Amino acid sequence: MTKQAKSSVGASAHPASGVLGIDIGGSGIKGAPVDLTTGTLLAERVRIPTPDGARPEDVAAVVAQLARLFPGTGSGPIGVTFPGIVRGGLTLSAANVDKGWIGLDADALFTRAAGRPVTLLNDADAAGVAEARYGAGAGVKGVVMLLTFGTGIGSALINDGVLVPNTELGHLELNGREVEPWASGAAKDREDLSWKQWGKRVTEYLEYLERLFSPDLFVIGGGLSKKSDKWMEHLTVKTPIKPAGLQNEAGIVGAALTATERVG
Repeated sequence: MTKQAKSSVGASAHPASGVLGIDIGGSGIKGAPVDLTTGTLLAERVRIPTPDGARPEDVAAVVAQLARLFPGTGSGPIGVTFPGIVRGGLTLSAANVDKGWIGLDADALFTRAAGRPVTLLNDADAAGVAEARYGAGAGVKGVVMLLTFGTGIGSALINDGVLVPNTELGHLELNGREVEPWASGAAKDREDLSWKQWGKRVTEYLEYLERLFSPDLFVIGGGLSKKSDKWMEHLTVKTPIKPAGLQNEAGIVGAALTATERVG
């Protein structure tokens, strides 16, 4: 369950231990402390609307606010996801946020704002490592490919539990068009597609990924992971498919896990 926080600094604090994970999205920024033994949230996650324009300084202020809302996480590391390419703490793309992120040392920006060490990674990559450790991909040998369907299409490629970062497979071209604006959850809503119509598009996309990567498992995450009873029957590919076990909490969990592993 998500608690909607007021955008004022006066929102109530949540005493909790664990490691803080924060998931930056196009419409909302969500945070909660995570128990890394089980991959579960230790408190109700808090969602604050993403500031208009998603400019770096404005987003950093929200990250700092979320850090204050969970004082029980102390001065420990914070994991933060970003909807774009992240390499060495630098944000290198900005498809759905302000262009000021491109080339920015966002790790340093968030660390200054929160007053605590911050580790930044791609949002789908965070969901992927969480699903590989605690969710639908746990214990699966070989290649696990997580795909998130929402405003866009995110991807994470995991081989024997090891992440290959920044795959950004939603931007592949298929039949002369970019996949993301054609097969995302937003495309389904925008074109008022039935689940069968949308599933046909996603099946075509998954078949293409099968030819490229020969995965052992597809994990479908993002907002649509909660509605697997509506779309599972319409995805007809050879590779096994599972809905994300952690659903929309996967980004928070993966961010916290990554922050701890990089610091420790």
